[in-house]
Amino acid sequence: MEQYTPRQRLLSAVFYGVSSLLIMFVNKIVLTSYGFRNVQFLALSQCVATVVLLYVARKGGHVRYPELSMDVLRKVFPLPIIFLLNTVTGLGGTKRISIPMFTILRRFSMLFTLIGELLFLGTKPSRRLQMTVFLMIGGSIIAAYDDLAFNGEGYMYILLNDVFTAANGIYLKKKLDSKELGKFGLMFYNSLCSIPCLAAIIYLTPGSVEKVTEFESWSDPYFAGMFTLASIMGFVLNFSVFQCTMMNSPLTTTVVGCVKNIFSTYIGMVVGGDYVFSLINFIGLNISMFGSIVYAYVTFKAKGPTSAPGTAAAASAAAVASVDAASSKLPSTMQDVKKLKALEESKGTYI
Repeated sequence: MEQYTPRQRLLSAVFYGVSSLLIMFVNKIVLTSYGFRNVQFLALSQCVATVVLLYVARKGGHVRYPELSMDVLRKVFPLPIIFLLNTVTGLGGTKRISIPMFTILRRFSMLFTLIGELLFLGTKPSRRLQMTVFLMIGGSIIAAYDDLAFNGEGYMYILLNDVFTAANGIYLKKKLDSKELGKFGLMFYNSLCSIPCLAAIIYLTPGSVEKVTEFESWSDPYFAGMFTLASIMGFVLNFSVFQCTMMNSPLTTTVVGCVKNIFSTYIGMVVGGDYVFSLINFIGLNISMFGSIVYAYVTFKAKGPTSAPGTAAAASAAAVASVDAASSKLPSTMQDVKKLKALEESKGTYI
């Protein structure tokens, strides 16, 4: 298993956070400032940009991934299906509930990811790490306390969206760890398989095609440039997600995504967006931010190179087994010393 230093893992998380913030602002210009209302078409253009850029990079010899085949498509599934369900439930939820309520319910993706890692990846975060997740969730509940509104259908959509977000991260981690396709192969074929799914959503959604064909600003060079930038940023964001998940864990990637939303709120306070100050909201935001800072400290404080989270227990067991085999003829005291030394040297940093 490839090993990564705490610095590499931290930089991959920061890269994902910055990429996520940048694409949020670019998308806001396209969707809000210019009033382009077809989110599905923007997502489709980002998948197309990912496929085109990786195809050109492969032809130029800069990246490698296997040729298209039924075996390759079998290996990439079920990621495209999860992506489709994630997109549909996310879009369905945002139309039915308020932004504060959306923020609260999206925080539960951290809880579902934590549970999924335990069940499917065999990783059990420490009590401290679990408490930081609950602290962030609790802070978001406090932040939106004065704007709670019940909508059963909206709740169902967002909670399902949380489940599919967690499933996407966990399956992505399993696929990356298997190294069958590599990160570029997964990116390319996941986007390639998602294109017909998104095209079907656009075609089957009433009025969706008309929103694209009848949009008036296509001839505006600035809008065309921003739309192209948003499409390319989709590739950058995909790459940062894959890199962060590969070097860290699905939980860390999910937490970084939630922390990005907190940062965007802070920026909105200073720059002057649509944020309306409320003492309860401000307290809740700071509780969530405190939880994220503690999470980062606990996750990245380890010294020395470490393997990706979820492999520490296996590495430790393998080290002990190796010592047992090599020292089977030694006195029992010497075997115990060897075992203890191997355990100390192979401890994981997923605290």
